[in-house]
Amino acid sequence: MTITTRFRNRTVAGQLLALRLKNYSDRSDVLVLGLPRGGVPVAYEVAKALNAPLDICLVRKLGVPGHKELAMGAIGSNGVRVLNYDVVSWLGISSKTIDEVAARELRELQRRDRAYRGDRPLPSATNKIIILVDDGLATGATMRAAVAVTKQQQPQSIIVAIPVASRAACDELKAEVDKVVSVATPEPFYSIGLWYEDFSQTTDEEVRHLLEQSTRDYTAPLR
Repeated sequence: MTITTRFRNRTVAGQLLALRLKNYSDRSDVLVLGLPRGGVPVAYEVAKALNAPLDICLVRKLGVPGHKELAMGAIGSNGVRVLNYDVVSWLGISSKTIDEVAARELRELQRRDRAYRGDRPLPSATNKIIILVDDGLATGATMRAAVAVTKQQQPQSIIVAIPVASRAACDELKAEVDKVVSVATPEPFYSIGLWYEDFSQTTDEEVRHLLEQSTRDYTAPLR
């Protein structure tokens, strides 16, 4: 699908995305995981519409030193790394540099885990249909790390759901998961923020609030 207008904000994007996932509503075997921080407001709307529990999948982009917006890979909270070998090779980035960036991002993941989760127990993904949600997909490196982290928990299946994505990133992910669901795959893509009128940064407090609100919203389904 090609769109010519932008999403008003992450809330509206999540509501539109949920319409494409309605076959997964009111099921006891579905778990929605948002990628903090920007993916959580989108995931909250998906979980609310599907009446599914919401939690987070913590991963961090490994930015190229001096060009942090350029991803040379990503890392999960359990240390799982996914590297963009094209970028690493093109820029001649050493293993030592990758290790240093990964160690710094892992410390940030641990800080965020404490900040977001507090005493909240880790949900089990085993034998569940996992819907991984972010606010968009550019290179796909962060989402591939999230997929790698999730696969270690032996889910029944993994669905990647995003409001907007580059076609190339979608095509690459289709080989790694059971389904990729998106509202739009505009060409040319350029960047995720371009497709939102309001793409302001999501705060830690918003993430905590949405996780707590989702727990109050959720009612365990009968099936």
